[in-house]
Amino acid sequence: MGYFAPDTVSDALRHLADGSALIVAGGTDVYPARGRAPAAKRYLDVTSIAGFSEISHGPDGTRFGAAVTWSDIVRADLPPVFDGLKAAAKEVGSVQIQNAGTLAGNICNASPAADGMPTLLALDAQVEIASALRGPRHVPLDAFVTDVRQTVMEEDELVIAICIPALPPGMTAAFEKLGARRYLVISICMTSANVLLDDRGAISEVRVAVGACSPVAQRLHQLERELVGVRPGAVTVTAAHLSPLSPIDDVRGDASYRSDAVRAQIVRAIQRAGTR
Repeated sequence: MGYFAPDTVSDALRHLADGSALIVAGGTDVYPARGRAPAAKRYLDVTSIAGFSEISHGPDGTRFGAAVTWSDIVRADLPPVFDGLKAAAKEVGSVQIQNAGTLAGNICNASPAADGMPTLLALDAQVEIASALRGPRHVPLDAFVTDVRQTVMEEDELVIAICIPALPPGMTAAFEKLGARRYLVISICMTSANVLLDDRGAISEVRVAVGACSPVAQRLHQLERELVGVRPGAVTVTAAHLSPLSPIDDVRGDASYRSDAVRAQIVRAIQRAGTR
């Protein structure tokens, strides 16, 4: 078994060029997922690459390097529009997992219950990807994860960063997660809401994303359109609004329970964001 920890993007891409290296960015999903299967022939640890652990701000938005951990996000000085992301970071596993697990690794793992997905979708995140052969590209997050455990990544590609475009001043956010217990739990359902109010206290823009209720986390665009002009305290959610979702029955909850729970969760997330 080979283990490589390059400190530059170019060196990392060189190790990926033949498509045989397994990327590690914290290892909280990679190693448990192997189960009893043999270890990969080569592991590529990206956590030492220069700039990968940085969170930077600029006129075009905010950039989270591919090795930024959940604990980094909790500690970071971020504006209120990132409150949903901070709340999600605090819900990921234990503190030990938060210290090692990365935001980029969470989305690359492509679990339907990935805690980072709803909040990043509500932030209109884009994924910055690099390849030695094809160069860099930016992919909207809603096009990056395509199905359960599947993304658009090619074998020679590496996620460089997650980029959040500049957001409207005054926009606030909230995140809600439901599990069988308070901590160390896989989500039954979760919702992230970003809300911008007008000078009358009504919604002028809202973004609502739901996770663990479909193979890939979903933005509820019809609901978002119909809530413009509504006060947060008067928000209602109908079955039609939830039509993009496809909740399943499993050991954590059946489909009807998930639908009922997420309906109440959406209202609560919007109201919490709208009162901040």
